[in-house]
Amino acid sequence: MKAYVFPGQGAQFVGMGKSIYENYPEIKVMFEKANEILGFRITDLMFEGTDEDLRQTKVTQPAIFLHSVLLAKSLGDDFKPEMVAGHSLGEFSALVAAGALSFENGLKLVYRRALAMQKACEIEPSTMAAILGLEDSVVEKVLDSISEVVVAANYNSPGQLVISGSIEGINIACEKLKEAGAKRALPLKVGGAFHSPLMNPAKEELAEAINSTHFNKPICPIYQNVTAKPTNDPEKIKTNLIAQLTSPVKWTQIVQNMAADGLSQCVELGPGSVLQGLVKKIAPQVEVSGIQ
Repeated sequence: MKAYVFPGQGAQFVGMGKSIYENYPEIKVMFEKANEILGFRITDLMFEGTDEDLRQTKVTQPAIFLHSVLLAKSLGDDFKPEMVAGHSLGEFSALVAAGALSFENGLKLVYRRALAMQKACEIEPSTMAAILGLEDSVVEKVLDSISEVVVAANYNSPGQLVISGSIEGINIACEKLKEAGAKRALPLKVGGAFHSPLMNPAKEELAEAINSTHFNKPICPIYQNVTAKPTNDPEKIKTNLIAQLTSPVKWTQIVQNMAADGLSQCVELGPGSVLQGLVKKIAPQVEVSGIQ
């Protein structure tokens, strides 16, 4: 079975999407529609901006979404997924590519999400860190012993788990996890504690937007971040999408479940190749490739 997977924040690069803009007239029209919806020329920032421009959450998230979704559109009739999944933000790209959301509604939700997350980050200073070389259960046990806000945020692959929380919580956790045997505990250059309780203000705002948006039944099952299980039920999709902001991304479990359900070929659509590397680690028997 063939799956298409869609990356999240952090994969952006200057020049992303420029070749499909220049070579596919129908895609150029959609890019221009996006500029109109957002109220600024995101294409200028994607094609010729600076790394600094692209690091702004309000630019990063719609930019990655556009690159991923319009790559899927550029494949035309060759885009025939039997399963889809996206990492964090990438879940919105997957839903649009699979027909659960219109392009316009997907972009509006992603931009609303980006602005809401930015606001939540400004309420309380917070951050994330990557923990390498420890079993998930050991990381979870250490985090449970800390009174500050710090939680598991991204189960990326065996031995690679990202934690999220207050500045103090992350500092304490990194020290304790190194003592527990972590090979590395690396603070990440991010704007805040994504996929943690500190995103509750953003979750409330996004819930309102998601609940008032029409969702269709997707053309294939989507394996969602919150449950790691496949669904094509629009109401379940909405519920899980709202919960995603304050819940961990279960990427390891998603790939394991896809593999158990017959995944043999996995194509990453969007900037970078991070998901290809993770899929190789989790399910080495799966053939992986990417289009960017």
